[in-house]
Amino acid sequence: MKKVSILIIAAIAMISCGNTYTGKTVVLNTQNDSMNYALGVVNGAQMKMYQLRNDSSIETVTEFIDALQRGYDGKVEDLSEAANIGRNIGMAIKAAEETGLADNPAWAINQKIFFQGLVNGLCHDTTVMVADDARNYFQSQYQAASVLNDSIEPGKVVKAKCVFKVKTIALNTQNDSINYAFGYLNGDEIARYVLLMDSTGQLTKDFITNVNKGLKSTVKNPQIVNMGEQIGKNIKSQEAQGLIGEPSLATDFELIKQGFINGLLDFTEQMTGEQAGEYIQTTMNNIKYGTVKEDGEKFLAENALKEGVKVTESGLQYEVLKMGKGKKPAATDRVKVHYHGTLIDGTVFDSSVERGEPIVFGLNQVIPGWTEGVQLMPIGSKFRFYIPQELGYGAQNAGSIPPYSTLIFEVELLGIEK
Repeated sequence: MKKVSILIIAAIAMISCGNTYTGKTVVLNTQNDSMNYALGVVNGAQMKMYQLRNDSSIETVTEFIDALQRGYDGKVEDLSEAANIGRNIGMAIKAAEETGLADNPAWAINQKIFFQGLVNGLCHDTTVMVADDARNYFQSQYQAASVLNDSIEPGKVVKAKCVFKVKTIALNTQNDSINYAFGYLNGDEIARYVLLMDSTGQLTKDFITNVNKGLKSTVKNPQIVNMGEQIGKNIKSQEAQGLIGEPSLATDFELIKQGFINGLLDFTEQMTGEQAGEYIQTTMNNIKYGTVKEDGEKFLAENALKEGVKVTESGLQYEVLKMGKGKKPAATDRVKVHYHGTLIDGTVFDSSVERGEPIVFGLNQVIPGWTEGVQLMPIGSKFRFYIPQELGYGAQNAGSIPPYSTLIFEVELLGIEK
């Protein structure tokens, strides 16, 4: 009997706890695996930093991941805009029962009065308050104090006239009036901007129905739940286009999900959020611009064999077009130059020559290929430099220069500036 009792208790505990998510390492065998995992990690880490900065408890993380799964599995009800807003409002009010209206613990949620204010606002019923009065009243109370003032006069009795189920309701305290005003303001705004074209009344009915559903919700953080469901739906809907819109990368939802969990829980044994972001950027650049890198390497290998081309230890290549007789600059000097920059296909990306005006800059403020190369030039010289991507902008986008580009510069050293 004892064994049976223990099993029953354990089963009950498992049911009551629901899903439990923990940070853990995952097997990443391919670039595709790593990209899926990194995408989850970077987004999870960013959510923890921003959306969950005030509440990153395991309960909130669980709500988000469960919602993410529902969205991906297509188990989220497809609602109209009005219905979705209604559900969100209802869930937000329900969740605020713990924190108070507008996050003020002194303002206790009164669902009945809030709902009546919402309905009256939808109908523009002004028996108790017009919209401006409700707005001014709520804002003045919000700004005045964080505690209730019992000296405030009780609210009036509602005798609203509306096609919906408007009931007479008494506002006997400031707390009642605040709930009513807040509901009225929301209803008035929804009527003006969301339900304006609702000629049949169906959208309004959907809105009210889903407010009631939301008020019965057990969701702790509605905003996070909605975000999870939407992200899950987006991941599913974009699978055909490939991960991040790249056809060569297949979506692996389980790796994305575990990446989210690890990012949200600060589990960084495999990858931090920053590392994940860098990995994604580098990998996407490699996929998109891999041929640029390969073409540059092939060009440099062939160019190094040409007569007159010299190669330094770093891999910088140069030709002397004209040798000057002046002083050579140091790495810390400021120099005055004319230059003409192109890609290996001849595309011009920058040229002081075409602008007709030389430029002055510090040699320690430019790409490594320039810093090294210009130091080889006596004043009055003109060199042509062939700069490998490692000595240029590397994986970065630099204006019209694609990542991993080999750069060609004709540089004329006009002087060394004080």
